[in-house]
Amino acid sequence: MTHKLRVAVIGAGIAQRHLTGYSWNKDLFEVPVLCSLDAERAKPVCEQFGIPEYTQDVDLLFARDDIDVIDICTPPYNHFELTRRSIEAGKHVICEKPLFGSLAEVDLMAEILAKSDHKLMPIFQYRYGAGLQKLKRLMAEGLTGKPFMTTIETHWWRGADYYEVPWRGKWATELGGGLLGHAIHAHDMLNYVHGECAEVFAYGATLLNKIEVEDTMALAVRMKNGSLAALSMTLGSRKEISRLRFCFENLVAESITEPYTMARDPWTFTAGTSEHQEQIERALADFVPTEDSYTRQFELFHQAIVNDTELPVTLQDARNSLELVTAAYHSERTGRPTPLPINREHPLYSSWLPAPEVAAAKSA
Repeated sequence: MTHKLRVAVIGAGIAQRHLTGYSWNKDLFEVPVLCSLDAERAKPVCEQFGIPEYTQDVDLLFARDDIDVIDICTPPYNHFELTRRSIEAGKHVICEKPLFGSLAEVDLMAEILAKSDHKLMPIFQYRYGAGLQKLKRLMAEGLTGKPFMTTIETHWWRGADYYEVPWRGKWATELGGGLLGHAIHAHDMLNYVHGECAEVFAYGATLLNKIEVEDTMALAVRMKNGSLAALSMTLGSRKEISRLRFCFENLVAESITEPYTMARDPWTFTAGTSEHQEQIERALADFVPTEDSYTRQFELFHQAIVNDTELPVTLQDARNSLELVTAAYHSERTGRPTPLPINREHPLYSSWLPAPEVAAAKSA
């Protein structure tokens, strides 16, 4: 008999997508309680997904001994504290992006987890699209060759109405702009395919809305594997697209441009010769797509918890993404390339928030 994990969900916004993922894995998960301060929003969510209990008291979740996992779907500024309390209460944790607000918090969490037998999984659900998984297969079978160039476009639209939600657009609560909160998934796919970054140069601007954080950014990246990448993000694109293009020695892999499911099929894989094209087609002929997005990530999470194996997305994966963000903010402010890795001596290690926001946060 399959061991069901009992999940307490905190939040009622992006949490609905998580709940859809759990509903597709009903033999693996049960959600007995949802916690949210917004009763008007949360109670219909409970009714829709058949969640028997609603609470506004997060402390009750930590105290319950019938909860295996706490799933954090709150605004970014309280992710670290909720994760820390969850782990210390003896729960496994799933946490939405961006995971935390600094590399210092990531490294501190690594220390906390090292003293615990519980696990933390950051959310990077885009990894599990069939198109991206096909590329991973071609790489594993040695059919791509040397990597040369990657281009990633995250061109979405967010008007003034989006920022009517009080915590959005502010350093103290959203922790960053489009680079952190919107393009982070696409940039995680860069790390997922090519590994860690070596150096970043960035320009950033706030061009569209009257907000504190950036809504447009352009990055040039040198990867540790020797390839280069050009990343662009804007929340001022009337035509919303996401596009990933990977140029290798033996093929070019191109995603679809649908803005929120760009990792899904149909991707195209174009080889340099007809013979190699035939090899690609043979390698992918027996590819069987699985469920993707949250559904697949949660399925793999269940396997890791039950079998006590490595999580599908790790704390190091989240660190890689936040290291790219940190380097980009530092480059933007200094006008110079920022080398990676970023360690404790780096000026933005403890926070990438601008100085006045850091001072305000410390005095709060």
